[in-house]
Amino acid sequence: MTAQSAASPASTAYRGEVTFADQDRILVLDFGGQTAQLIARRVREQNVLCQMVRFDLSAARIKELKPKGIILSGGPASVYEAGSPHPDPEVFKLGIPTLGICYGLQLCAQALGGVVAPGDKREFGLATCEVDTTNPLFKDVPQSQRVWMSHGDQVLNLSELFDSIGHTSTCPHAAAQHKTLPMYGLQFHPEVTHTQFGGQILKNFVRNICGCTGTWNIETLIEREITSIRARVGKRRVICGLSGGVDSSVVAALLFRAIGSQLSCIFVNNGLLRKGEAEEVSYEFGDHFKVDLHVADARELFLTELAGVTDPQKKRKIIGKLFIDVFKDEAKSIPDAHFLAQGTLYPDVIESGANPDGPAATIKAHHNVGGLPAELGFELIEPLRDFFKDEVRRMGEALGLPEQLVWRHPFPGPGLAVRCLGEITEERLQVLRECDAILIEELRAANLYREIQQAFAVLLPVQTVGVMGDARTYESTIALRAVTTDDFMTADWFRMPHDLLQKISTRITNSVRGVNRVVYDISSKPPSTIEWE
Repeated sequence: MTAQSAASPASTAYRGEVTFADQDRILVLDFGGQTAQLIARRVREQNVLCQMVRFDLSAARIKELKPKGIILSGGPASVYEAGSPHPDPEVFKLGIPTLGICYGLQLCAQALGGVVAPGDKREFGLATCEVDTTNPLFKDVPQSQRVWMSHGDQVLNLSELFDSIGHTSTCPHAAAQHKTLPMYGLQFHPEVTHTQFGGQILKNFVRNICGCTGTWNIETLIEREITSIRARVGKRRVICGLSGGVDSSVVAALLFRAIGSQLSCIFVNNGLLRKGEAEEVSYEFGDHFKVDLHVADARELFLTELAGVTDPQKKRKIIGKLFIDVFKDEAKSIPDAHFLAQGTLYPDVIESGANPDGPAATIKAHHNVGGLPAELGFELIEPLRDFFKDEVRRMGEALGLPEQLVWRHPFPGPGLAVRCLGEITEERLQVLRECDAILIEELRAANLYREIQQAFAVLLPVQTVGVMGDARTYESTIALRAVTTDDFMTADWFRMPHDLLQKISTRITNSVRGVNRVVYDISSKPPSTIEWE
């Protein structure tokens, strides 16, 4: 859900560098690489806290954060170009173990006397890299390994301060180590799954070279967050907006564990939800957890305002404004509420630029960072702002949320409005709900739901000719969408077994009145997006 700006002093005090002061920490200096977030996730898989910070964060500030190691990310610029991003030069003098990845390697080499220039051949994709297996960075990896390259520039000459510890057929310095400083560099990307032993290489850096012990685990994090929430909230009341998705559900479960009856949840039923979603939220939080749950039934209001609207941007604006109005009215009925909780995740903070130690460039204004009007008067609390999605899911499981809720696929803020292409009516929404439910039921039955990161049905504003029995039909078309992805920045269509597609299509056309054709979307992102609107 949306909420007002998190820039208040109280909110700033609830940041990672305060909460996790006693944790081993790796900092990723973000130079704009598309996989920079993935570096942080891979390090956290080693049970080590990893935070992304501005590329130009001062050496003095880095010393204050006391990291055990520093990683310089990749980036799209060329280190030799005027205006290209460079770190504080003092960073290279800190003596903290440092790993440069792609652009990060080139920064290290250039800063210490090496030469970086466009390579004779650009490398994008898989390459075979030969490495020095006696080096601690390559412990327990084979001498020859498959790696993922994505660069046009490369280090042509290392200074006498470095040793080359890896090469490909076209890149003589695919890996390097400083002779006296704990500084390493890789021209390839160990964070991506295409690099065969990338996880082991990062583990070697984080655990062996940096000496991190790996105390970043879910149970400890939950207890830490509970302690922080109790200290900040005291005896005051917190409002949490429930959407039915995993983020808001984990926030609510965490808050309930921390403050119990001081929590009130608001669930806005806008009539644009998936089949059974409103009932599931009401049961889990109202009946099971016994939370003070306020359900605002605004189905008629939303459908009335959306009548006749077909433009997707207009749909979003109408839904966003109505949500704020309904939430605001419901919040007035909760006495003595002081805090507003929302499910902002770490990638939301990075993307929005809301974190003062985040990357310099704001990529986009995220729907979870800023939104509800300031006149609501609540102080913002964001218990998940230091965590990635996979960590939040594990927290949800540890907090006792059901598997089908914790691992539910993402659902857009405007709900089915952006999957019901064209005009929105209750009749069309009901058709879409039934088709979507059939798709999900069959994926679960085939044990494929967890292999897919997002799957859903789309009702097209297209009718086609069909034959049912001896009668001619002219009815609606349903498109099915299923994708696999690591980060939702790129995605590939899921290779659905043909017999399963046939089963889903047959169920839909036989049991959902008004549909006589089912198609399967085989577009990747890019060039397409995951959602249709």
